[in-house]
Amino acid sequence: MLTHRFARLRRFHFNFPQRIAAVLLALFLIQGLWITAHQTLSDRDYQYARCGRETWEKPSPLAGYYTSCGNIHDGILAYRVAGLPLTLNLLAQRGLDLFRKPEDRVVQVSNRQGSAELSIWELRHQMTHVLLLLRLPFLFCGAVLGAGLWWVTRRLYGNMGGYVALALYCFSPAILKACVSPNPDIFAALGVYGGVYTCIGVAHAMQGPRRKWRPRIVLLTALFAIAAAAHIAALPVAALLGLVLMIWIAEGRRSQLLPVVLLASGGALLLVFACYGFSPDAFSYVFRSAAGFISISLVPARRFFSTFSNAGILVAAIASAFLYLGVRRSRYFGNTAPLLCFLVLIALVTTGVQASPWLWSLPFLLTFIGGVFADAFESQRGRIFRVAAASLVALQIVVCILTLPSLI
Repeated sequence: MLTHRFARLRRFHFNFPQRIAAVLLALFLIQGLWITAHQTLSDRDYQYARCGRETWEKPSPLAGYYTSCGNIHDGILAYRVAGLPLTLNLLAQRGLDLFRKPEDRVVQVSNRQGSAELSIWELRHQMTHVLLLLRLPFLFCGAVLGAGLWWVTRRLYGNMGGYVALALYCFSPAILKACVSPNPDIFAALGVYGGVYTCIGVAHAMQGPRRKWRPRIVLLTALFAIAAAAHIAALPVAALLGLVLMIWIAEGRRSQLLPVVLLASGGALLLVFACYGFSPDAFSYVFRSAAGFISISLVPARRFFSTFSNAGILVAAIASAFLYLGVRRSRYFGNTAPLLCFLVLIALVTTGVQASPWLWSLPFLLTFIGGVFADAFESQRGRIFRVAAASLVALQIVVCILTLPSLI
């Protein structure tokens, strides 16, 4: 067993394509860190810091509520990950206080019971890099989503398709904006995108031996849990899209698809229950509120495609649509699946809790663009299409850099 695992590790290569992807993701992180360095703490930051810490450190002082923010129903995962670095930092400071003089300690005992009370204001002035600590989990999630986008597109379309999709992703102001402030949408995007493509992976694995099913089903459960903990409406959306695509490609195993998706969804809800500290009242409030209500509207699509900062992505999407409709070889499952997912998600709006399903749709749009252009690169006019793709990526890079100051 150990030999088999080491053999699998040896199959991982960090060659030129992986290095290019790593450079693009590094540029993505540099942009995010630059924006973070020029930001100041906002009221939203204080809310996520306070309530996020409460989910880890202590129950709410208000009887009957999970935190002082109430029974959180707008994405418990975002509060958890925002509060975790601060809680870990505070624990580290408490450990270091054992080696400091009493007057130099960061965490001062301030109440009669001898316990340490530290407010957000005190955190701001006694702990360094609070704003950076709040941003890091969201930037990391954005990088993981970019890596997942690269893995999917490169596996489906080859290196060139992966480069186009990842470059447009790394220089997307909408993605960057979601990663430089505490909000659940970037986690929902990761859960939905990863969940849908893991569903496809499970459907393919079901054509082989059962031992290959289990790791993918475990991964699917984890991704569904990320989606549900980020926004409860993201779970049924990801599960339904994934189930439809599984039925499309599965042969001979269709009767087993629904139990697999239900099993993964049930496991995801159990993990979300754990995120609420196994508190039945706080967990049930998610379903008693209007958090899962969704509707249909074209306003988000018009707003996204009419924004100057998305100019490169807009032109690439239009070109990809014409190529998809005009070139028969582009109309296959690998290109059609992300296009259908994008069209469904871009038209959704949440009516209960504010969220951005249009942001969840962007990885699917970029996957579609990468796939269509990868097919065009292999045509007789491949050189022209490579120049066109490079020009569109350059355009998106320019408008993204020009837009960065407005994201602060």
